[in-house]
Amino acid sequence: MEQAIEKSRLQRFLDGDLWHSFKRNPVAIISFIVTVIMIAAAAFAPLIAPHDPFNLAAIDIMDASVPPAWQEFGDPRFVLGTDDQGRDIFSTILYGARISLIVGFASVIFAMVVGISLGLISGYVGGRTDAFIMRIADIQLSFPSILIALLIDGVARGVVPKEMHTDLSIYVLIFAIGVSGWVQYARTVRGSTLVEKNKEYVQAARVIGIRPLTILWRHVLPNVMGPVMVIATIHLALAIITEATLSFLGVGVPPTTPSLGTLIRIGNEYLFSGDWWITIFPGVALVILVLAVNLLGDWLRDALNPKLR
Repeated sequence: MEQAIEKSRLQRFLDGDLWHSFKRNPVAIISFIVTVIMIAAAAFAPLIAPHDPFNLAAIDIMDASVPPAWQEFGDPRFVLGTDDQGRDIFSTILYGARISLIVGFASVIFAMVVGISLGLISGYVGGRTDAFIMRIADIQLSFPSILIALLIDGVARGVVPKEMHTDLSIYVLIFAIGVSGWVQYARTVRGSTLVEKNKEYVQAARVIGIRPLTILWRHVLPNVMGPVMVIATIHLALAIITEATLSFLGVGVPPTTPSLGTLIRIGNEYLFSGDWWITIFPGVALVILVLAVNLLGDWLRDALNPKLR
């Protein structure tokens, strides 16, 4: 029975407008393939990477600043060259992308939970609660998200003991990026909730005595998730860029666990000395990842827009 239900759901998806739109859009297909490949490469970095950039016993300082393998004085062991510490650039990109994606996904999930919850409450309850939440959102929108993330990160570093900075840096970064991005979810969900709460199915649920929390969770939330998924896809790219920016500024993850932003910052110090590959290749990887996610978000936005069907 369960297999039949799952097959029926899969068949409905394959017969739906979303899959039909995806098949007809080559940009979406390529973006999806690139995104999946990069996520899989980061997830399986220990299996794919030819070297472990965190194994100090295997790193030789004599291999520092080796150019890419196709250039003069290149080494076939290091396809994209090495950094100033002798770490393989290709391996550090794989491990760095893993950190960037973990921070990106975690901060998006955190922002979604906070934003959706506040948006549902604001739209359904209304009154002073709605006004209070939306005024907070308006105040936050008056500041750039990167500035809010910097402020939260700075406050956290002042409160947390110095010996715990390294251990808690990723969690602080996730919290900072998540807090800076919840407003878009809250405003979108609030607007959809204001429309949904006046429809007949919600009125019927109220009449038969269903609790407001159950109405929001079981009935209203599934009908407002379409725009939320579009925002989440685009926000993922923005979260990765924000993490890279903070790490480039030196307030993100520590150098011992480098993300793509940290690798770009480290390489930037050697850019004008001729060691261009240390910063260029992580930068290219970051651009490809963010571009693929953004293009996928653009397609999803158009596919879920009924006016464009």
